Amino acid sequence: MIFIASPEKAISQIIFEIQQIDELFTSFSELLEKSKVEEPTLIELTAIGSILHSFYNGIENIFKTIGKNIDGEIPSGNHWHSQLIKQMTESTYKRDSIISDGLKEKLADYLAFRHFYRNSYSFWLKWNELKKLTDPVIIVWSEFKIELKTFMDNQI
Repeated sequence: MIFIASPEKAISQIIFEIQQIDELFTSFSELLEKSKVEEPTLIELTAIGSILHSFYNGIENIFKTIGKNIDGEIPSGNHWHSQLIKQMTESTYKRDSIISDGLKEKLADYLAFRHFYRNSYSFWLKWNELKKLTDPVIIVWSEFKIELKTFMDNQI
Protein backbone atom coordinates (compact mmCIF):
# COMPACT_ATOMS: atom_id res chain seq x y z
CA MET A 1 0.00 0.00 0.00
CA ILE A 2 1.34 3.47 -0.89
CA PHE A 3 0.93 6.51 1.39
CA ILE A 4 1.68 10.22 1.04
CA ALA A 5 4.74 11.07 3.12
CA SER A 6 4.32 13.49 6.04
CA PRO A 7 7.38 13.70 8.34
CA GLU A 8 5.71 16.24 10.66
CA LYS A 9 2.74 13.95 11.22
CA ALA A 10 5.11 11.03 11.80
CA ILE A 11 7.07 12.82 14.52
CA SER A 12 3.86 13.82 16.32
CA GLN A 13 2.52 10.25 16.23
CA ILE A 14 5.88 8.80 17.31
CA ILE A 15 6.02 11.12 20.33
CA PHE A 16 2.49 10.02 21.27
CA GLU A 17 3.45 6.32 21.07
CA ILE A 18 6.59 6.91 23.14
CA GLN A 19 4.45 8.55 25.82
CA GLN A 20 2.01 5.63 25.75
CA ILE A 21 4.75 3.01 26.16
CA ASP A 22 6.39 5.05 28.92
CA GLU A 23 3.00 5.20 30.68
CA LEU A 24 2.60 1.42 30.22
CA PHE A 25 5.86 0.77 32.05
CA THR A 26 5.10 3.38 34.73
CA SER A 27 1.67 1.89 35.36
CA PHE A 28 3.04 -1.63 35.77
CA SER A 29 6.44 -0.87 37.31
CA GLU A 30 5.49 -2.47 40.63
CA LEU A 31 4.55 -5.76 38.94
CA LEU A 32 7.66 -5.75 36.76
CA GLU A 33 9.88 -5.12 39.80
CA LYS A 34 8.11 -7.81 41.83
CA SER A 35 8.64 -10.33 39.02
CA LYS A 36 12.41 -9.89 39.33
CA VAL A 37 12.39 -11.48 42.79
CA GLU A 38 9.25 -13.59 42.91
CA GLU A 39 7.64 -15.92 40.39
CA PRO A 40 4.36 -14.39 39.22
CA THR A 41 0.99 -16.03 39.79
CA LEU A 42 -1.15 -16.95 36.77
CA ILE A 43 -2.99 -13.63 37.04
CA GLU A 44 0.31 -11.73 37.21
CA LEU A 45 1.67 -13.78 34.28
CA THR A 46 -1.39 -12.80 32.28
CA ALA A 47 -0.81 -9.14 33.12
CA ILE A 48 2.89 -9.39 32.20
CA GLY A 49 1.94 -11.06 28.91
CA SER A 50 -0.40 -8.15 28.22
CA ILE A 51 2.37 -5.65 29.03
CA LEU A 52 4.78 -7.34 26.60
CA HIS A 53 2.07 -7.55 23.95
CA SER A 54 1.22 -3.85 24.37
CA PHE A 55 4.92 -2.95 24.32
CA TYR A 56 5.49 -4.57 20.95
CA ASN A 57 2.22 -3.20 19.58
CA GLY A 58 3.49 0.28 20.45
CA ILE A 59 6.82 -0.40 18.73
CA GLU A 60 4.98 -1.68 15.68
CA ASN A 61 2.73 1.40 15.68
CA ILE A 62 5.88 3.52 15.51
CA PHE A 63 7.21 1.42 12.64
CA LYS A 64 3.90 1.70 10.77
CA THR A 65 3.91 5.46 11.29
CA ILE A 66 7.40 5.70 9.80
CA GLY A 67 6.46 3.39 6.96
CA LYS A 68 3.33 5.36 6.09
CA ASN A 69 4.55 8.91 6.69
CA ILE A 70 8.25 8.77 5.81
CA ASP A 71 8.77 5.79 3.50
CA GLY A 72 5.34 6.16 1.90
CA GLU A 73 4.65 2.42 2.17
CA ILE A 74 4.31 -0.49 4.54
CA PRO A 75 4.51 -4.18 3.69
CA SER A 76 1.44 -6.29 3.14
CA GLY A 77 0.74 -9.99 2.97
CA ASN A 78 1.16 -12.84 5.43
CA HIS A 79 4.61 -11.83 6.69
CA TRP A 80 4.16 -8.09 6.84
CA HIS A 81 5.09 -7.89 10.55
CA SER A 82 8.56 -9.38 10.00
CA GLN A 83 8.99 -7.44 6.74
CA LEU A 84 8.14 -4.20 8.57
CA ILE A 85 10.79 -4.74 11.24
CA LYS A 86 13.31 -5.54 8.48
CA GLN A 87 12.29 -2.37 6.62
CA MET A 88 13.21 -0.36 9.71
CA THR A 89 16.81 -1.67 9.63
CA GLU A 90 17.32 -0.53 6.06
CA SER A 91 18.35 2.93 4.89
CA THR A 92 16.35 4.49 2.09
CA TYR A 93 16.82 7.58 0.00
CA LYS A 94 14.39 9.30 2.42
CA ARG A 95 15.98 8.26 5.71
CA ASP A 96 18.72 6.37 7.51
CA SER A 97 17.95 3.07 9.20
CA ILE A 98 15.71 3.42 12.23
CA ILE A 99 17.11 0.54 14.27
CA SER A 100 20.32 -1.46 14.27
CA ASP A 101 20.47 -5.14 13.35
CA GLY A 102 21.24 -5.94 17.00
CA LEU A 103 18.10 -4.19 18.21
CA LYS A 104 16.11 -5.84 15.42
CA GLU A 105 17.13 -9.25 16.78
CA LYS A 106 15.98 -8.30 20.28
CA LEU A 107 12.68 -6.92 19.01
CA ALA A 108 12.11 -10.04 16.90
CA ASP A 109 11.68 -11.98 20.15
CA TYR A 110 8.90 -9.59 21.21
CA LEU A 111 7.30 -9.89 17.77
CA ALA A 112 7.32 -13.69 18.12
CA PHE A 113 5.77 -13.37 21.57
CA ARG A 114 3.12 -10.98 20.23
CA HIS A 115 2.13 -13.60 17.68
CA PHE A 116 2.02 -16.33 20.34
CA TYR A 117 0.03 -14.16 22.75
CA ARG A 118 -2.58 -13.22 20.16
CA ASN A 119 -3.09 -16.85 19.14
CA SER A 120 -3.09 -18.67 22.46
CA TYR A 121 -4.65 -18.75 25.88
CA SER A 122 -3.03 -17.02 28.83
CA PHE A 123 -2.92 -20.22 30.88
CA TRP A 124 -0.28 -21.44 28.39
CA LEU A 125 2.14 -18.76 29.53
CA LYS A 126 5.22 -20.17 31.27
CA TRP A 127 7.32 -17.95 33.51
CA ASN A 128 10.66 -19.49 32.49
CA GLU A 129 9.93 -18.35 28.90
CA LEU A 130 8.27 -15.04 29.74
CA LYS A 131 11.11 -14.10 32.10
CA LYS A 132 13.52 -14.00 29.12
CA LEU A 133 11.45 -11.13 27.69
CA THR A 134 10.39 -9.46 30.92
CA ASP A 135 13.79 -9.01 32.55
CA PRO A 136 15.37 -7.03 29.67
CA VAL A 137 12.26 -5.18 28.41
CA ILE A 138 13.09 -1.82 30.03
CA ILE A 139 16.65 -1.98 28.67
CA VAL A 140 15.37 -2.88 25.20
CA TRP A 141 12.91 0.03 25.42
CA SER A 142 15.74 2.39 26.40
CA GLU A 143 17.89 1.19 23.50
CA PHE A 144 14.95 1.63 21.15
CA LYS A 145 14.34 5.21 22.33
CA ILE A 146 18.01 6.10 21.85
CA GLU A 147 18.04 4.78 18.28
CA LEU A 148 14.67 6.36 17.54
CA LYS A 149 15.84 9.73 18.89
CA THR A 150 18.72 9.68 16.42
CA PHE A 151 16.23 9.15 13.61
CA MET A 152 13.89 11.87 14.86
CA ASP A 153 16.74 14.37 15.32
CA ASN A 154 17.65 13.84 11.67
CA GLN A 155 14.04 14.43 10.56
CA ILE A 156 13.68 17.81 12.21
